[in-house]
Amino acid sequence: MTRFRRLIARFDDFSGLRSLRWLPILVVFAAMAVPPSADAATRRRAGVYDGTWNVVFATTRGNCSSGYSVPFTVIGSRVSSAGGGRVSGSVSRAGAVAVNVSVGASRASGGGRLVGSYGAGAWRGIITGDRCSGTWQATRS
Repeated sequence: MTRFRRLIARFDDFSGLRSLRWLPILVVFAAMAVPPSADAATRRRAGVYDGTWNVVFATTRGNCSSGYSVPFTVIGSRVSSAGGGRVSGSVSRAGAVAVNVSVGASRASGGGRLVGSYGAGAWRGIITGDRCSGTWQATRS
């Protein structure tokens, strides 16, 4: 009990203006202890190019069909499939994009640039056994 009384006596010494000088330091420690909100964390991870992109492919070399479109999803710096097939890739903060696509035995890779809600680039691959290449254009929906 004696020990408890000594602690209370020490708190009495912090009365008045002397204890207020510690207030800014306590506020800083309290702010550091509070975790950031989920909304702030989501905004930090969200990328400029996030969303679903409709990509239209045109063949310029080879015997592959032309004009087919595929939806891709961009979240942060990752590119993935928004439909069928396996899609992996990345997009930089500056909009440089690199993607690999595979559907069954067909495989293709491409690169280009996204600007705002538009993108364009080139691709090449082996589609149903034929070597082909071409261009692509994308719009964000």
